[in-house]
Amino acid sequence: MEVKDVVKMAIKYVIEIFEDDNITNVGLEEVTFNEADKNWRVVVGFSRPWDYPQPSVLGNIRPQEQPKRHYKEVIVDDSSGKIEAITIRE
Repeated sequence: MEVKDVVKMAIKYVIEIFEDDNITNVGLEEVTFNEADKNWRVVVGFSRPWDYPQPSVLGNIRPQEQPKRHYKEVIVDDSSGKIEAITIRE
């Protein structure tokens, strides 16, 4: 499998799995190939609506505040292209 194809597959999978969470800011964080296991490990980051800073009592959000990000590691089998797992990545 080609890296670009694996990345697209992993990002699409994360978007579909977390569809009900209305995730945003979805993006590739890291991709590696595990030679021993013959699988790809793709880390995808995203934010959920409740991860965004809430306005203060005065209604202000400081511009430097960024939403929290979650990271998921998607493991893809190299020969079949099957998604084998999705795990939390800190």
